[in-house]
Amino acid sequence: MRILVLGSGAREHAILQSLRSEEVAHDLFAAPGNAGIAEIAEIVDVDPVSPQAVTEYANDADIDLVVIGPEAPLVAGVADALRERGIPVFGPGRAAAQLEGSKTFAKRVMDAAGVPTGRAVRAHTTAEVAAALDDLGAPYVVKADGLAAGKGVIVTEDRDAAVAHAESYLPAGAVLIEEFLSGPEISLFFLSDGDHVLPLSPAQDFKRLRDGDEGPNTGGMGAYSPLPWLLERFDGEAEFVAHITRTVAEPVIRRLDAEGTPFIGLLYAGLIVTDDGVKVIEFNARFGDPETQVVLPRLLDPLSELLLAAASGTLEDRPAPAFADAAAVTVVLASEGYPEKPVTGRILEGVDAAAARDGVHIAHAATARTADGLVATGGRVLSVVALGTTFAEARERAYAALGDIQLEGGQARSDIAAGISER
Repeated sequence: MRILVLGSGAREHAILQSLRSEEVAHDLFAAPGNAGIAEIAEIVDVDPVSPQAVTEYANDADIDLVVIGPEAPLVAGVADALRERGIPVFGPGRAAAQLEGSKTFAKRVMDAAGVPTGRAVRAHTTAEVAAALDDLGAPYVVKADGLAAGKGVIVTEDRDAAVAHAESYLPAGAVLIEEFLSGPEISLFFLSDGDHVLPLSPAQDFKRLRDGDEGPNTGGMGAYSPLPWLLERFDGEAEFVAHITRTVAEPVIRRLDAEGTPFIGLLYAGLIVTDDGVKVIEFNARFGDPETQVVLPRLLDPLSELLLAAASGTLEDRPAPAFADAAAVTVVLASEGYPEKPVTGRILEGVDAAAARDGVHIAHAATARTADGLVATGGRVLSVVALGTTFAEARERAYAALGDIQLEGGQARSDIAAGISER
């Protein structure tokens, strides 16, 4: 197929790496891409958040499938424009993408679908914020209602900090004050064609900047998959995935379909295992980053076939995807100053040496080729991804490869997947 992937991050690089690894060769295109993506796909000059530009290019270039990576093109309605022209696209339309674009919308859909989640209060003013914080109590959870690139959430015991965080987002609209939920978090992806869902393998990511889950929230500093501890709590991954499919994914997809906003694409369920059962923290309307980097390398089925089946409404005809019995770990290298004010333009060295290690590959996130060499262009610069027969082996490979890479002021956690039982 001729496949166009929209986006420029490590998630999109991971998607393209998975497509490139298939036995059948595809013609791959990306917009806007990055330095790593440019090595395996043709970079095209198309504005990924312009419905008209994407649709015209896909039509003129005879693209067979468009895969939308980040959230911004979804909320901009790129998928709607493509579907109007009859071009297969993996990604929900603007209305269904509100599941990520508006946390208030997501809470309403969950309530209507009977999906377990925490209490939430929508606040428009500082006074309403203060009242909600006092009602729900500490630890305080404050979320920007709209898109915030994974950095719109604060969880704190400091009431003043919670108010300040809310006030920083109130000029753009309402914020959500949520009930604090305690327990291990799980990311679970579902392919959806609007009627049916197929689950992928679960992963766990690490949102805090520093070791021990300290520091500010980020877009994600690392992840691992699968989750061996599910055996102790749910009798195994298959049982857990079946439970979440039945109680979360299918009710939400049915509800959106009933409301006339079918969800076609990737439903990302951010889950938390509480003493009262599994609850949904949030939904995203696209592959998660960095979880994609550890889920797709274990996928045994051709990704292109799964994405096209979802875009074409034929998931019902496919069995659940299979995954390799391997451990995957990814560690994110971020720029100095991330997430508040990342320092960009610094040289990256040793990336090729890292990628040459056994069981390791690199997913570029914010990189560019210049006359001086490879440079970092954003906050999260790249993901070092490693596979192993055990998590100990995968972690050893990932951190050894990370040690090959030099970035002045670079930041990375040293405890990704630490303590995970060997498989």
